[in-house]
Amino acid sequence: MEDYKYLFKVVLIGEAGVGKTCLVRRFTQGLFPPGQGATIGVDFMIKTVEVDGEKVKLQIWDTAGQERFRSITQSYYHSANALILVYDVCCQQSFDSLPMWIEEIEKYASTQVYSYLVGNKIDQINQIEIPQSIGQQFADRYEMKFLETSAKEADNVDKLFFDIAHRLTAQAKQQELEVDKPVSFNANNTTNISNCSGCLKF
Repeated sequence: MEDYKYLFKVVLIGEAGVGKTCLVRRFTQGLFPPGQGATIGVDFMIKTVEVDGEKVKLQIWDTAGQERFRSITQSYYHSANALILVYDVCCQQSFDSLPMWIEEIEKYASTQVYSYLVGNKIDQINQIEIPQSIGQQFADRYEMKFLETSAKEADNVDKLFFDIAHRLTAQAKQQELEVDKPVSFNANNTTNISNCSGCLKF
């Protein structure tokens, strides 16, 4: 018997070295791996959380940021319920590459995907190159949710994933309500049926 009500696929994308793996490990295992090497291809971890009394399983996919793995990681976009696009607030290059990642999302992901922009490594206060306001502006431009995090200090990491879990659970419940909604029919009003474009004719 399944021990959860909902299962959601969350995929992290972004340049190599921005801290995607560290975010995943901090959330799923509660640790910050020092000297974390680059992800090869795709890795994933699972964590079950509780949302409004329901058990929700998050299947979190950590993708490699290197160009040579791009064709592999692109196949994970389409089935994603949520995409987390990560950049390093201390690395201008990782921020400058965001438009390219946006193109990937628009090309391969579902139009219904919940997208999140995350600026990681805010613990390195003296090395920050991208102000929070700039990250927020970029997220607003592409209608993405925005958050700054520190995988090292665990700042906003749980908030990030729990927010996604709550949003996706709410969407799933809404879809269930729409599916179960009874269809109303007024026998005295046949004009809308006979005149509507694209209706089936009996």
